[in-house]
Amino acid sequence: MQKLHNFGNMAAIRRIMFPLALAALPAGASAQNPNIILFMVDDMGWQDTSVPFWTEPTDYNRAYETPNMERLASQGMMFTQAYANSISSPSRCSLITGANAARHRVTNWTLERDKSTDIESETIALPEWNVNGITVAQGTPRTFVGTSFVETLRQHGYRTIHCGKAHFGAEGTPGADPCHFGFELNIAGHAAGGLATYLSEQNYGHDAEGRPTSLMSIPGLEEYWGSGVFVTEALTREAVKALDQADSLGRPFFLYMSHYAVHIPIDRDERFYQKYIAKGLTPKEAAYASLVEGMDKSPGDIMAWVERSGHADDTIILFMSDNGGLATQPYWRDGEPYTQNAPLNCGKGSLYEGGIREPMIVKWPGVVAGGTRCGSYLAIEDFYPSILEMAGIRERLPDTVDGRSFVPLLRGKGNPSRGRELVWNFPNIWGNEGPGLNLNCAIRKGDWKLVYYYDTGRKELFNIPDDIGEKTNLAARYPGKVRRLSRRLGRYLRSVGADRPAFKESGRECPWPDEINSEK
Repeated sequence: MQKLHNFGNMAAIRRIMFPLALAALPAGASAQNPNIILFMVDDMGWQDTSVPFWTEPTDYNRAYETPNMERLASQGMMFTQAYANSISSPSRCSLITGANAARHRVTNWTLERDKSTDIESETIALPEWNVNGITVAQGTPRTFVGTSFVETLRQHGYRTIHCGKAHFGAEGTPGADPCHFGFELNIAGHAAGGLATYLSEQNYGHDAEGRPTSLMSIPGLEEYWGSGVFVTEALTREAVKALDQADSLGRPFFLYMSHYAVHIPIDRDERFYQKYIAKGLTPKEAAYASLVEGMDKSPGDIMAWVERSGHADDTIILFMSDNGGLATQPYWRDGEPYTQNAPLNCGKGSLYEGGIREPMIVKWPGVVAGGTRCGSYLAIEDFYPSILEMAGIRERLPDTVDGRSFVPLLRGKGNPSRGRELVWNFPNIWGNEGPGLNLNCAIRKGDWKLVYYYDTGRKELFNIPDDIGEKTNLAARYPGKVRRLSRRLGRYLRSVGADRPAFKESGRECPWPDEINSEK
Protein backbone atom coordinates (compact mmCIF):
# COMPACT_ATOMS: atom_id res chain seq x y z
CA MET A 1 0.00 0.00 0.00
CA GLN A 2 2.77 2.44 0.91
CA LYS A 3 4.44 1.75 -2.40
CA LEU A 4 1.36 2.89 -4.28
CA HIS A 5 1.19 6.02 -2.14
CA ASN A 6 4.80 6.85 -3.01
CA PHE A 7 3.96 6.44 -6.68
CA GLY A 8 1.22 9.01 -6.21
CA ASN A 9 3.75 11.41 -4.72
CA MET A 10 6.00 10.83 -7.73
CA ALA A 11 3.10 11.74 -10.00
CA ALA A 12 2.72 15.00 -8.12
CA ILE A 13 6.47 15.66 -8.33
CA ARG A 14 6.42 15.17 -12.11
CA ARG A 15 3.89 17.97 -12.44
CA ILE A 16 6.48 20.28 -10.90
CA MET A 17 9.70 19.05 -12.50
CA PHE A 18 8.79 18.25 -16.12
CA PRO A 19 7.23 21.46 -17.52
CA LEU A 20 10.32 23.03 -19.09
CA ALA A 21 12.35 19.88 -19.62
CA LEU A 22 12.03 19.87 -23.41
CA ALA A 23 11.09 23.40 -24.33
CA ALA A 24 13.00 23.42 -27.62
CA LEU A 25 11.56 21.78 -30.72
CA PRO A 26 13.61 18.79 -31.95
CA ALA A 27 15.04 18.88 -35.44
CA GLY A 28 12.35 18.24 -38.03
CA ALA A 29 9.50 19.21 -35.72
CA SER A 30 7.15 22.07 -36.49
CA ALA A 31 4.92 24.23 -34.37
CA GLN A 32 2.44 23.88 -37.26
CA ASN A 33 1.70 20.25 -36.42
CA PRO A 34 -1.88 20.04 -35.17
CA ASN A 35 -2.59 19.77 -31.48
CA ILE A 36 -4.39 16.52 -30.62
CA ILE A 37 -6.72 15.81 -27.70
CA LEU A 38 -8.04 12.30 -27.08
CA PHE A 39 -10.88 11.88 -24.60
CA MET A 40 -11.03 8.31 -23.34
CA VAL A 41 -14.01 7.52 -21.12
CA ASP A 42 -14.13 4.50 -18.84
CA ASP A 43 -17.00 1.99 -19.16
CA MET A 44 -19.15 4.36 -21.22
CA GLY A 45 -21.74 2.46 -23.22
CA TRP A 46 -22.98 3.21 -26.71
CA GLN A 47 -26.22 4.58 -25.27
CA ASP A 48 -24.81 6.57 -22.30
CA THR A 49 -25.24 9.87 -24.14
CA SER A 50 -27.87 12.15 -25.62
CA VAL A 51 -26.10 11.71 -28.98
CA PRO A 52 -27.83 8.90 -30.91
CA PHE A 53 -25.29 6.55 -32.49
CA TRP A 54 -28.10 4.45 -33.96
CA THR A 55 -30.63 5.21 -36.70
CA GLU A 56 -32.97 6.85 -34.19
CA PRO A 57 -32.84 8.26 -30.64
CA THR A 58 -33.59 5.78 -27.87
CA ASP A 59 -35.04 6.15 -24.39
CA TYR A 60 -31.49 6.16 -23.05
CA ASN A 61 -30.48 8.99 -25.39
CA ARG A 62 -33.46 10.95 -24.11
CA ALA A 63 -32.63 10.23 -20.46
CA TYR A 64 -29.04 11.51 -20.51
CA GLU A 65 -27.88 15.08 -21.13
CA THR A 66 -24.51 15.42 -22.84
CA PRO A 67 -24.63 18.83 -24.55
CA ASN A 68 -20.90 18.97 -25.16
CA MET A 69 -20.88 15.62 -26.93
CA GLU A 70 -23.75 17.00 -29.01
CA ARG A 71 -21.64 20.05 -29.81
CA LEU A 72 -18.61 17.94 -30.65
CA ALA A 73 -20.70 15.75 -32.95
CA SER A 74 -22.14 18.83 -34.68
CA GLN A 75 -18.56 19.94 -35.42
CA GLY A 76 -17.14 16.55 -36.38
CA MET A 77 -17.79 13.01 -37.55
CA MET A 78 -19.63 10.36 -35.54
CA PHE A 79 -18.55 6.75 -35.97
CA THR A 80 -21.48 4.40 -35.45
CA GLN A 81 -19.46 1.17 -35.56
CA ALA A 82 -16.35 1.94 -33.51
CA TYR A 83 -15.09 -1.07 -31.56
CA ALA A 84 -12.91 -1.57 -28.51
CA ASN A 85 -12.28 -4.67 -26.41
CA SER A 86 -14.76 -5.76 -23.78
CA ILE A 87 -12.45 -4.97 -20.82
CA SER A 88 -10.34 -1.91 -20.00
CA SER A 89 -6.71 -3.10 -20.00
CA PRO A 90 -6.92 -4.92 -23.34
CA SER A 91 -8.34 -1.79 -24.98
CA ARG A 92 -5.83 0.60 -23.48
CA CYS A 93 -2.90 -1.66 -24.31
CA SER A 94 -4.14 -1.91 -27.91
CA LEU A 95 -4.53 1.87 -28.04
CA ILE A 96 -0.95 2.61 -27.00
CA THR A 97 0.82 -0.19 -28.92
CA GLY A 98 -1.48 -0.58 -31.93
CA ALA A 99 -1.49 -4.34 -31.35
CA ASN A 100 -4.60 -6.47 -31.30
CA ALA A 101 -5.30 -8.02 -27.88
CA ALA A 102 -4.79 -11.50 -29.33
CA ARG A 103 -1.23 -10.43 -30.11
CA HIS A 104 -0.32 -8.48 -26.96
CA ARG A 105 -2.08 -11.10 -24.79
CA VAL A 106 -3.23 -8.64 -22.11
CA THR A 107 -6.68 -10.12 -22.38
CA ASN A 108 -8.12 -9.32 -18.93
CA TRP A 109 -7.73 -6.40 -16.53
CA THR A 110 -4.41 -5.91 -14.74
CA LEU A 111 -3.65 -4.68 -11.23
CA GLU A 112 -1.13 -6.48 -9.01
CA ARG A 113 2.21 -7.71 -10.34
CA ASP A 114 2.29 -11.36 -11.40
CA LYS A 115 -1.32 -11.92 -10.28
CA SER A 116 -4.19 -12.94 -12.53
CA THR A 117 -7.56 -11.27 -12.09
CA ASP A 118 -9.41 -14.23 -13.61
CA ILE A 119 -12.09 -16.09 -11.69
CA GLU A 120 -11.02 -19.73 -11.29
CA SER A 121 -12.95 -22.56 -12.96
CA GLU A 122 -13.39 -26.11 -11.76
CA THR A 123 -13.11 -27.51 -15.26
CA ILE A 124 -11.10 -25.00 -17.35
CA ALA A 125 -7.42 -24.12 -16.92
CA LEU A 126 -6.94 -20.50 -17.92
CA PRO A 127 -3.95 -19.48 -20.04
CA GLU A 128 -0.79 -17.72 -18.86
CA TRP A 129 -1.80 -14.35 -20.29
CA ASN A 130 0.25 -11.16 -19.83
CA VAL A 131 -0.98 -10.23 -16.36
CA ASN A 132 1.66 -7.48 -16.02
CA GLY A 133 0.45 -5.51 -19.01
CA ILE A 134 2.60 -3.78 -21.63
CA THR A 135 6.05 -2.21 -21.66
CA VAL A 136 8.45 -0.68 -24.18
CA ALA A 137 11.54 -2.43 -22.80
CA GLN A 138 12.56 -6.02 -22.14
CA GLY A 139 12.99 -7.36 -18.63
CA THR A 140 9.54 -7.73 -17.08
CA PRO A 141 7.94 -11.18 -17.19
CA ARG A 142 4.48 -11.68 -18.60
CA THR A 143 4.37 -8.37 -20.44
CA PHE A 144 4.05 -7.47 -24.09
CA VAL A 145 6.95 -5.40 -25.38
CA GLY A 146 5.77 -2.93 -27.99
CA THR A 147 6.25 0.60 -29.20
CA SER A 148 4.21 3.60 -28.09
CA PHE A 149 2.77 6.14 -30.48
CA VAL A 150 3.04 8.68 -27.64
CA GLU A 151 6.83 8.30 -27.60
CA THR A 152 6.85 8.86 -31.36
CA LEU A 153 4.84 12.06 -30.90
CA ARG A 154 7.27 13.20 -28.20
CA GLN A 155 10.26 12.55 -30.44
CA HIS A 156 8.65 14.74 -33.09
CA GLY A 157 8.27 17.71 -30.80
CA TYR A 158 4.93 17.16 -29.14
CA ARG A 159 4.33 18.06 -25.52
CA THR A 160 2.72 14.83 -24.28
CA ILE A 161 0.29 14.95 -21.35
CA HIS A 162 -1.46 12.10 -19.56
CA CYS A 163 -4.38 13.00 -17.31
CA GLY A 164 -6.50 10.46 -15.44
CA LYS A 165 -6.74 6.70 -15.71
CA ALA A 166 -3.78 4.76 -17.13
CA HIS A 167 -4.20 0.99 -16.61
CA PHE A 168 -1.38 -0.05 -18.94
CA GLY A 169 0.66 -2.16 -16.52
CA ALA A 170 0.48 -3.87 -13.15
CA GLU A 171 1.62 -2.21 -9.92
CA GLY A 172 5.40 -2.27 -9.56
CA THR A 173 6.08 -2.70 -13.28
CA PRO A 174 7.47 -0.04 -15.63
CA GLY A 175 4.18 0.04 -17.53
CA ALA A 176 2.28 1.26 -14.47
CA ASP A 177 3.81 4.71 -15.05
CA PRO A 178 2.44 6.55 -18.11
CA CYS A 179 5.77 8.36 -18.48
CA HIS A 180 7.26 5.00 -19.49
CA PHE A 181 5.31 5.30 -22.74
CA GLY A 182 6.48 8.79 -23.67
CA PHE A 183 4.21 11.03 -21.63
CA GLU A 184 6.24 13.93 -20.28
CA LEU A 185 3.59 14.75 -17.71
CA ASN A 186 1.45 12.30 -15.77
CA ILE A 187 -1.50 13.54 -13.73
CA ALA A 188 -3.15 10.93 -11.48
CA GLY A 189 -2.40 7.88 -13.63
CA HIS A 190 -1.21 4.62 -12.06
CA ALA A 191 -1.75 0.86 -12.14
CA ALA A 192 -5.39 0.74 -11.11
CA GLY A 193 -8.24 0.51 -13.57
CA GLY A 194 -10.87 1.91 -11.24
CA LEU A 195 -11.20 4.30 -8.35
CA ALA A 196 -12.03 4.05 -4.69
CA THR A 197 -14.32 7.08 -4.79
CA TYR A 198 -15.03 10.21 -6.81
CA LEU A 199 -15.47 12.23 -3.63
CA SER A 200 -12.96 14.77 -2.33
CA GLU A 201 -14.63 14.41 1.06
CA GLN A 202 -12.99 10.98 1.15
CA ASN A 203 -9.70 12.34 -0.26
CA TYR A 204 -10.25 10.25 -3.40
CA GLY A 205 -9.52 7.14 -1.35
CA HIS A 206 -7.01 8.31 1.29
CA ASP A 207 -7.33 8.42 5.06
CA ALA A 208 -6.79 11.45 7.31
CA GLU A 209 -3.03 10.76 7.37
CA GLY A 210 -2.88 10.68 3.58
CA ARG A 211 -2.48 6.92 3.26
CA PRO A 212 -4.32 5.15 0.43
CA THR A 213 -7.22 3.06 1.65
CA SER A 214 -7.12 0.71 -1.36
CA LEU A 215 -5.22 -0.07 -4.53
CA MET A 216 -7.86 2.03 -6.31
CA SER A 217 -6.99 5.27 -4.48
CA ILE A 218 -6.24 8.03 -6.99
CA PRO A 219 -2.74 9.52 -6.56
CA GLY A 220 -1.51 13.04 -7.03
CA LEU A 221 -4.60 15.20 -6.43
CA GLU A 222 -3.90 16.18 -2.82
CA GLU A 223 -4.66 19.86 -3.33
CA TYR A 224 -8.34 18.96 -3.95
CA TRP A 225 -8.80 16.77 -0.87
CA GLY A 226 -11.74 17.95 1.20
CA SER A 227 -12.54 20.71 -1.29
CA GLY A 228 -15.90 19.41 -2.49
CA VAL A 229 -14.52 19.04 -6.03
CA PHE A 230 -15.65 15.86 -7.79
CA VAL A 231 -12.68 13.96 -9.22
CA THR A 232 -13.85 14.42 -12.83
CA GLU A 233 -13.74 18.18 -12.31
CA ALA A 234 -10.36 18.02 -10.55
CA LEU A 235 -8.82 16.15 -13.48
CA THR A 236 -10.26 18.65 -15.95
CA ARG A 237 -8.84 21.60 -14.01
CA GLU A 238 -5.42 19.93 -13.93
CA ALA A 239 -5.63 19.26 -17.66
CA VAL A 240 -6.36 22.93 -18.35
CA LYS A 241 -3.32 23.92 -16.26
CA ALA A 242 -1.20 21.49 -18.29
CA LEU A 243 -2.54 22.95 -21.54
CA ASP A 244 -1.65 26.48 -20.41
CA GLN A 245 1.85 25.23 -19.70
CA ALA A 246 2.13 23.42 -23.03
CA ASP A 247 0.93 26.49 -24.91
CA SER A 248 3.62 28.63 -23.30
CA LEU A 249 6.29 26.33 -24.75
CA GLY A 250 5.23 27.02 -28.32
CA ARG A 251 5.08 23.30 -29.10
CA PRO A 252 2.19 21.24 -30.42
CA PHE A 253 0.61 19.14 -27.69
CA PHE A 254 -1.04 15.76 -27.28
CA LEU A 255 -3.42 15.50 -24.34
CA TYR A 256 -4.70 12.07 -23.37
CA MET A 257 -7.70 13.06 -21.25
CA SER A 258 -8.53 9.68 -19.73
CA HIS A 259 -11.39 9.94 -17.27
CA TYR A 260 -12.08 7.50 -14.45
CA ALA A 261 -15.76 8.25 -15.05
CA VAL A 262 -18.13 6.50 -15.56
CA HIS A 263 -16.67 3.46 -13.78
CA ILE A 264 -18.18 2.22 -10.52
CA PRO A 265 -18.65 3.27 -7.70
CA ILE A 266 -21.78 5.16 -8.70
CA ASP A 267 -21.13 8.26 -6.58
CA ARG A 268 -23.41 11.23 -7.06
CA ASP A 269 -22.07 14.26 -8.83
CA GLU A 270 -24.26 16.72 -6.93
CA ARG A 271 -23.95 19.35 -9.65
CA PHE A 272 -26.23 17.29 -11.87
CA TYR A 273 -27.93 14.72 -9.64
CA GLN A 274 -31.18 16.49 -8.73
CA LYS A 275 -32.20 17.23 -12.31
CA TYR A 276 -32.32 13.49 -13.01
CA ILE A 277 -34.33 12.81 -9.86
CA ALA A 278 -36.75 15.44 -11.14
CA LYS A 279 -36.93 13.54 -14.43
CA GLY A 280 -38.19 10.49 -12.57
CA LEU A 281 -35.00 8.39 -12.54
CA THR A 282 -34.29 6.18 -9.54
CA PRO A 283 -31.53 7.37 -7.18
CA LYS A 284 -29.07 4.88 -8.72
CA GLU A 285 -30.01 5.85 -12.26
CA ALA A 286 -29.79 9.54 -11.38
CA ALA A 287 -26.36 9.07 -9.79
CA TYR A 288 -25.10 7.33 -12.91
CA ALA A 289 -26.59 10.00 -15.15
CA SER A 290 -24.79 12.61 -13.04
CA LEU A 291 -21.49 10.78 -13.68
CA VAL A 292 -22.21 10.89 -17.40
CA GLU A 293 -23.04 14.60 -17.47
CA GLY A 294 -20.11 15.43 -15.20
CA MET A 295 -17.85 13.67 -17.68
CA ASP A 296 -19.51 15.59 -20.53
CA LYS A 297 -18.67 18.90 -18.87
CA SER A 298 -14.98 18.10 -19.31
CA PRO A 299 -14.85 18.24 -23.13
CA GLY A 300 -16.93 21.41 -22.88
CA ASP A 301 -14.38 23.06 -20.58
CA ILE A 302 -11.44 21.91 -22.68
CA MET A 303 -13.05 22.99 -25.95
CA ALA A 304 -13.58 26.39 -24.30
CA TRP A 305 -9.85 26.51 -23.51
CA VAL A 306 -9.02 25.58 -27.11
CA GLU A 307 -11.13 28.46 -28.39
CA ARG A 308 -9.92 31.16 -26.00
CA SER A 309 -6.28 30.16 -26.53
CA GLY A 310 -6.60 30.64 -30.29
CA HIS A 311 -6.22 26.95 -31.19
CA ALA A 312 -9.71 26.25 -32.52
CA ASP A 313 -8.45 25.81 -36.08
CA ASP A 314 -5.36 23.70 -35.33
CA THR A 315 -6.62 21.24 -32.71
CA ILE A 316 -7.99 17.77 -33.47
CA ILE A 317 -10.32 16.30 -30.84
CA LEU A 318 -11.16 12.61 -30.59
CA PHE A 319 -13.66 10.97 -28.24
CA MET A 320 -13.83 7.24 -27.43
CA SER A 321 -14.69 4.71 -24.69
CA ASP A 322 -12.65 1.67 -23.65
CA ASN A 323 -15.48 -0.89 -23.40
CA GLY A 324 -19.23 -1.18 -23.21
CA GLY A 325 -21.32 0.00 -20.30
CA LEU A 326 -21.72 -2.19 -17.23
CA ALA A 327 -25.10 -3.52 -18.24
CA THR A 328 -24.74 -7.30 -18.37
CA GLN A 329 -28.39 -7.87 -17.57
CA PRO A 330 -29.45 -9.65 -15.43
CA TYR A 331 -26.00 -9.90 -13.84
CA TRP A 332 -25.32 -6.35 -12.61
CA ARG A 333 -22.41 -6.43 -10.20
CA ASP A 334 -23.72 -3.48 -8.27
CA GLY A 335 -27.23 -4.64 -7.37
CA GLU A 336 -29.85 -2.33 -8.85
CA PRO A 337 -29.55 -1.79 -12.63
CA TYR A 338 -28.77 1.79 -13.63
CA THR A 339 -28.04 1.74 -17.36
CA GLN A 340 -28.41 -0.42 -20.45
CA ASN A 341 -26.88 -0.65 -23.93
CA ALA A 342 -30.09 -1.60 -25.78
CA PRO A 343 -30.68 -2.12 -28.62
CA LEU A 344 -27.26 -3.75 -28.30
CA ASN A 345 -27.02 -7.04 -26.46
CA CYS A 346 -25.24 -7.36 -23.11
CA GLY A 347 -22.42 -5.08 -21.90
CA LYS A 348 -18.95 -4.86 -20.41
CA GLY A 349 -17.07 -8.16 -20.50
CA SER A 350 -19.08 -9.51 -23.43
CA LEU A 351 -18.09 -9.97 -27.06
CA TYR A 352 -21.66 -9.16 -28.03
CA GLU A 353 -22.09 -5.64 -29.41
CA GLY A 354 -23.03 -4.14 -26.05
CA GLY A 355 -19.60 -5.00 -24.68
CA ILE A 356 -17.45 -3.74 -27.53
CA ARG A 357 -19.27 -1.08 -29.61
CA GLU A 358 -18.44 2.44 -28.40
CA PRO A 359 -19.41 6.08 -28.91
CA MET A 360 -16.72 7.73 -31.05
CA ILE A 361 -16.45 11.26 -32.46
CA VAL A 362 -13.63 13.03 -34.33
CA LYS A 363 -13.42 16.79 -34.86
CA TRP A 364 -10.73 17.88 -37.34
CA PRO A 365 -11.12 21.50 -38.45
CA GLY A 366 -10.66 22.01 -42.16
CA VAL A 367 -10.78 18.27 -42.88
CA VAL A 368 -13.98 16.82 -41.41
CA ALA A 369 -17.35 18.42 -42.09
CA GLY A 370 -19.46 18.93 -39.00
CA GLY A 371 -22.51 16.79 -38.34
CA THR A 372 -21.32 13.89 -40.50
CA ARG A 373 -21.60 10.17 -39.76
CA CYS A 374 -19.50 7.17 -40.75
CA GLY A 375 -20.90 3.64 -40.71
CA SER A 376 -17.64 1.85 -41.54
CA TYR A 377 -16.23 -0.20 -38.71
CA LEU A 378 -12.87 0.27 -37.01
CA ALA A 379 -11.02 -0.94 -33.91
CA ILE A 380 -9.26 0.60 -30.92
CA GLU A 381 -5.81 -0.36 -32.27
CA ASP A 382 -6.50 1.91 -35.26
CA PHE A 383 -5.91 5.01 -33.13
CA TYR A 384 -2.14 4.35 -33.18
CA PRO A 385 -1.54 4.83 -36.94
CA SER A 386 -4.38 7.33 -37.25
CA ILE A 387 -3.03 9.77 -34.67
CA LEU A 388 0.46 9.58 -36.14
CA GLU A 389 -0.94 10.32 -39.59
CA MET A 390 -3.00 13.21 -38.21
CA ALA A 391 0.20 14.59 -36.68
CA GLY A 392 1.92 14.47 -40.08
CA ILE A 393 4.40 11.82 -38.96
CA ARG A 394 5.34 9.48 -41.78
CA GLU A 395 7.26 6.53 -40.43
CA ARG A 396 7.15 2.83 -41.10
CA LEU A 397 4.97 1.21 -38.47
CA PRO A 398 6.38 -1.62 -36.35
CA ASP A 399 5.42 -5.12 -37.40
CA THR A 400 3.45 -5.54 -34.17
CA VAL A 401 0.98 -2.81 -35.13
CA ASP A 402 -2.28 -4.38 -36.30
CA GLY A 403 -4.21 -1.12 -36.53
CA ARG A 404 -5.13 0.63 -39.76
CA SER A 405 -5.41 4.37 -40.10
CA PHE A 406 -8.98 5.64 -40.26
CA VAL A 407 -7.81 8.97 -41.73
CA PRO A 408 -9.12 7.94 -45.19
CA LEU A 409 -12.59 7.70 -43.63
CA LEU A 410 -12.19 11.20 -42.22
CA ARG A 411 -11.00 12.60 -45.54
CA GLY A 412 -13.56 10.66 -47.57
CA LYS A 413 -10.78 9.18 -49.71
CA GLY A 414 -11.00 5.44 -49.21
CA ASN A 415 -12.42 2.80 -46.92
CA PRO A 416 -9.85 0.76 -44.97
CA SER A 417 -12.74 -1.26 -43.50
CA ARG A 418 -13.73 -2.81 -46.83
CA GLY A 419 -12.94 -6.53 -46.71
CA ARG A 420 -11.32 -6.17 -43.30
CA GLU A 421 -11.55 -8.67 -40.45
CA LEU A 422 -11.82 -7.51 -36.84
CA VAL A 423 -10.81 -10.06 -34.19
CA TRP A 424 -11.35 -10.30 -30.43
CA ASN A 425 -9.89 -12.91 -28.08
CA PHE A 426 -11.05 -13.37 -24.49
CA PRO A 427 -9.83 -16.76 -23.19
CA ASN A 428 -10.53 -15.56 -19.66
CA ILE A 429 -13.21 -15.52 -16.98
CA TRP A 430 -13.93 -11.92 -16.03
CA GLY A 431 -16.23 -12.57 -13.13
CA ASN A 432 -19.80 -12.05 -14.22
CA GLU A 433 -21.87 -14.75 -15.85
CA GLY A 434 -24.32 -14.38 -18.68
CA PRO A 435 -24.67 -14.24 -22.47
CA GLY A 436 -21.52 -13.61 -24.47
CA LEU A 437 -19.27 -13.55 -21.41
CA ASN A 438 -16.05 -15.50 -20.77
CA LEU A 439 -13.89 -18.03 -22.63
CA ASN A 440 -14.64 -16.90 -26.16
CA CYS A 441 -13.32 -15.22 -29.28
CA ALA A 442 -15.00 -13.49 -32.21
CA ILE A 443 -14.51 -12.20 -35.73
CA ARG A 444 -16.36 -9.54 -37.72
CA LYS A 445 -16.06 -9.46 -41.51
CA GLY A 446 -18.43 -7.31 -43.48
CA ASP A 447 -21.97 -7.74 -42.19
CA TRP A 448 -21.20 -11.02 -40.44
CA LYS A 449 -19.93 -11.78 -36.96
CA LEU A 450 -18.98 -15.16 -35.51
CA VAL A 451 -18.65 -15.81 -31.76
CA TYR A 452 -16.93 -19.03 -30.64
CA TYR A 453 -16.84 -20.47 -27.12
CA TYR A 454 -13.65 -22.34 -26.23
CA ASP A 455 -15.13 -24.46 -23.46
CA THR A 456 -18.27 -25.72 -25.23
CA GLY A 457 -17.43 -25.43 -28.92
CA ARG A 458 -20.59 -23.41 -29.48
CA LYS A 459 -20.61 -21.09 -32.47
CA GLU A 460 -22.98 -18.20 -33.02
CA LEU A 461 -23.38 -16.33 -36.30
CA PHE A 462 -25.07 -12.95 -36.58
CA ASN A 463 -25.82 -10.55 -39.41
CA ILE A 464 -25.12 -7.30 -37.57
CA PRO A 465 -26.94 -4.78 -39.84
CA ASP A 466 -30.06 -6.97 -39.86
CA ASP A 467 -29.84 -8.00 -36.21
CA ILE A 468 -28.02 -5.35 -34.20
CA GLY A 469 -29.26 -6.94 -30.97
CA GLU A 470 -27.76 -10.36 -31.93
CA LYS A 471 -30.97 -12.17 -31.11
CA THR A 472 -30.95 -14.74 -33.91
CA ASN A 473 -28.12 -17.26 -34.20
CA LEU A 474 -27.82 -18.09 -37.91
CA ALA A 475 -25.06 -20.68 -37.57
CA ALA A 476 -27.25 -23.65 -38.48
CA ARG A 477 -28.70 -21.79 -41.48
CA TYR A 478 -25.31 -20.78 -42.95
CA PRO A 479 -22.81 -23.56 -42.14
CA GLY A 480 -20.53 -22.59 -45.02
CA LYS A 481 -20.14 -19.06 -43.69
CA VAL A 482 -19.48 -20.45 -40.21
CA ARG A 483 -16.69 -22.66 -41.60
CA ARG A 484 -15.11 -19.80 -43.55
CA LEU A 485 -15.14 -17.39 -40.62
CA SER A 486 -13.90 -20.15 -38.29
CA ARG A 487 -10.92 -20.76 -40.59
CA ARG A 488 -10.07 -17.08 -40.77
CA LEU A 489 -10.40 -16.65 -37.02
CA GLY A 490 -8.34 -19.74 -36.19
CA ARG A 491 -5.57 -18.83 -38.63
CA TYR A 492 -5.30 -15.32 -37.28
CA LEU A 493 -5.20 -16.42 -33.64
CA ARG A 494 -2.43 -18.92 -34.35
CA SER A 495 -0.47 -16.41 -36.45
CA VAL A 496 -0.18 -13.91 -33.58
CA GLY A 497 0.49 -16.47 -30.84
CA ALA A 498 -2.87 -15.97 -29.14
CA ASP A 499 -3.74 -17.66 -25.86
CA ARG A 500 -6.42 -20.29 -25.39
CA PRO A 501 -7.66 -22.17 -22.31
CA ALA A 502 -7.39 -25.91 -21.64
CA PHE A 503 -9.51 -28.65 -20.11
CA LYS A 504 -8.32 -29.51 -16.61
CA GLU A 505 -9.40 -33.15 -16.76
CA SER A 506 -7.44 -34.04 -19.90
CA GLY A 507 -4.84 -31.26 -19.89
CA ARG A 508 -5.57 -30.67 -23.57
CA GLU A 509 -5.99 -27.16 -24.92
CA CYS A 510 -9.45 -26.21 -26.10
CA PRO A 511 -9.80 -26.46 -29.89
CA TRP A 512 -9.28 -23.44 -32.09
CA PRO A 513 -12.50 -22.41 -33.84
CA ASP A 514 -11.44 -24.10 -37.11
CA GLU A 515 -10.62 -27.36 -35.33
CA ILE A 516 -14.19 -28.13 -34.41
CA ASN A 517 -17.33 -28.37 -36.52
CA SER A 518 -20.18 -27.10 -34.40
CA GLU A 519 -23.13 -25.00 -35.42
CA LYS A 520 -25.13 -25.59 -32.23
